[in-house]
Amino acid sequence: MDVTAPHDAPTDCRDVGEVLSRVGEKWTVQVVVALRDRPRRFNDIKRQVGGISQQMLTRTLKTLERDGMVTRTVAATTPPQVEYALTALGRSLSKPVHQLAQWARAHLATIHEHRQRYDAKR
Repeated sequence: MDVTAPHDAPTDCRDVGEVLSRVGEKWTVQVVVALRDRPRRFNDIKRQVGGISQQMLTRTLKTLERDGMVTRTVAATTPPQVEYALTALGRSLSKPVHQLAQWARAHLATIHEHRQRYDAKR
């Protein structure tokens, strides 16, 4: 699709918006960061991503797998061991996501201060 063509712009914006909303979700960002350094098993990811429910982690991993950002590997053991890893596409996403997470950590106190000031005015 030629993104410079005016008649394609609304479609392109919707498509890009859909991808950005998915990769910008709270849990998606945290799961991608958790998988950034190495493949992990489900419970290991759950421990890394504080506060995520089992159902939400399952949903997030399935969405990431569907989008081609995560692979799911089942080892033929008893019980089966499942491991999740970022694909090349997922690793390419992990770089800006990691930078965004670093930015958030670095500015969290300032953002909280601004929120308190804003709320105090209301």
